Amino acid sequence: MNMQTISVIGSGTMGNGIAHTFALSGYLVHLVDISDESLKKGMETIHKNLDRQIAKNLITDQLKQKAINNIKTFTDLAIAVHDSDLIIEAATENQGIKLQIFRDLDLYCKPEAILASNTSSISITTIASATKRPDRVIGMHFMNPVPVMKLVEVIKGYSTSDEVTRSIMELSIKLDKIPVEVNDYPGFVANRILMPMINEAVYTLYEGIAGVQEIDSVMRLGMAHPMGPLQLADFIGLDVCLSIMNVLYQGFGNPKYSTCPLLVKMVTAGQLGVKTGSGFYDYSKGSKQPEVSQKFIK
Repeated sequence: MNMQTISVIGSGTMGNGIAHTFALSGYLVHLVDISDESLKKGMETIHKNLDRQIAKNLITDQLKQKAINNIKTFTDLAIAVHDSDLIIEAATENQGIKLQIFRDLDLYCKPEAILASNTSSISITTIASATKRPDRVIGMHFMNPVPVMKLVEVIKGYSTSDEVTRSIMELSIKLDKIPVEVNDYPGFVANRILMPMINEAVYTLYEGIAGVQEIDSVMRLGMAHPMGPLQLADFIGLDVCLSIMNVLYQGFGNPKYSTCPLLVKMVTAGQLGVKTGSGFYDYSKGSKQPEVSQKFIK
């Protein structure tokens, strides 16, 4: 397919990053959300992230303006997607919400459009079952921050056609990303490996083996990870981590994917990490210089 117009559903962290990346690559982008306020915040983030790229001499002011001009915002899904070649859903990681979005997309989109989900763990086959075009439904799992990270997990559902898979692989390369094709099983590859590691780090804290900074230091200094697993969990969002662990546990029925009680308790208490200002670390002074949350200081 000759894809020119891309709709992105959701203007949060992932959605605005995906919109930014496509617009900067010259595509026309329809950014969709449920409110003008959400879209305003998303566009403000895109402006700031483009300015960061200018400051690093990665792009020019002219390229920034072209990217901004390539983005149109919508609160009406039907109007936004009716002439789009590719629609990428980047809504919250909730199966019910995603299924309803795909039911609507199946009604509103032209027959040849490709429907993609940025889900980090939910089955593409399940999502595709909400449509009458399962052969044209695929996963495009971008990594955060989208403008920076090279990987795109391309998840082929049970019925996804080879043609659609090939088109999305080629498109990802045009975005200067590195696509990796994976099969549709819970957590795919990235989160099937990453989330149990994060969950084990939380267990290590929960069982009193080491403190927050000590656990993260071991993984940064000993394993060359750019960020420790507990700090990474804060950046992902502890609610998202919990959701993905639940998908793994339900999908495989294996007790090794049982979520640490501490993670469950923190999510219940609303301590979700960076987005709420507190998780394993305290972000009241900004996310670049977090301190261990008082809860975990003895």
